[in-house]
Amino acid sequence: MSRVGKRAVSVPSGVTASIEGQTVKVKGPKGALQLVLHDDVSASMEEGAIKVDPRSESKRARAMWGTYRALVANLVTGVSQGFEKRLEITGVGYRAAVQGKNLQLQLGYSHDVVYPIPDGITVVTPRPVEIVITGIDRQRVGQVAAEIRGFRPPEPYKGKGVKHAGEYVFRKEGKKK
Repeated sequence: MSRVGKRAVSVPSGVTASIEGQTVKVKGPKGALQLVLHDDVSASMEEGAIKVDPRSESKRARAMWGTYRALVANLVTGVSQGFEKRLEITGVGYRAAVQGKNLQLQLGYSHDVVYPIPDGITVVTPRPVEIVITGIDRQRVGQVAAEIRGFRPPEPYKGKGVKHAGEYVFRKEGKKK
C-alpha cells in the first residue's frame, strides 16, 4: 500500500484542474501543464482535490500509484508557486552571465561555454558566481541545473566547479612528500 498515493492532491484557489481520460491538465497563475497517466493508475476529482488510484493490486500498479501522485502534486505546485534551483560556482576566474537567450559560462576552459536557455525556463545570475534557475516544470528545471553542473562538476581536491547550493563536496587530501 502506497503511503504517498493514499493522500489526495489538494488544488489551491486560483488553480483549475481537469481530467480527460488519462490526461490531467492543470492551469494556474504561472502557466499550464499536463500529464498523461500510466495505464496502471486512474485519477478522479473529489471535493476540490485530485485523487490517484491504482487500477489493480499488482506490484507495478502500486509502484506507479505513488509515482504518479507525486507527479500530479508537482504539476499543481509548479503552476501555483513554481520551482527554483540554485547553483554556486567555485574557482578563480570562474563566472557566469546571462546574455540574451544564452548563459555564458567561464569555467577554466580555453573557451567560454555557451548554454542556450530552453523555453519555459528562466535563468538569472544575481552574482557572477551564482545561478538561479526557475520554471514551472520541476523535471525541466532539474534537468537544466544538471546540464549546467555537468559542464564542470566539483572536483574533490580544491572543490572547484559548479555545484548545487547546499551540496556537500567530499574533499580529498593531496599527495604527501
